Amino acid sequence: MTAHLPALMLHRAESFSARLFGLLARPPLGPDEALYLAPCASVHTAFMRYPIDVAFVDRSGRVLKVAANLRPFRAAWCRGAHAVVEFAAGAALRHGATVGGVLQLAAEPSNYNKEHP
Repeated sequence: MTAHLPALMLHRAESFSARLFGLLARPPLGPDEALYLAPCASVHTAFMRYPIDVAFVDRSGRVLKVAANLRPFRAAWCRGAHAVVEFAAGAALRHGATVGGVLQLAAEPSNYNKEHP
């Protein structure tokens, strides 16, 4: 029996400015939202007001590392990561982000670049 994971609204940040500002330029993520940053192998939470969960993934979506509940003014990185998926704190596990697992990332997530130049 396969566990049913909740639907995830995935926002994509691929331009330099969208990746640079990330979650600083938008309201906090909801429990069923995530921000996909690519290419990206490190993140910081400088000037953020809330913690986040961060999953580092390779090109196939395989989770290499999870930094759960990353508090403001902290940093995390992962050698070999191609992208990062940022979740609301506590939401990564609920959406199946476990080391060695594969995140099913939609082929056409919403484009964060258009919303945040």
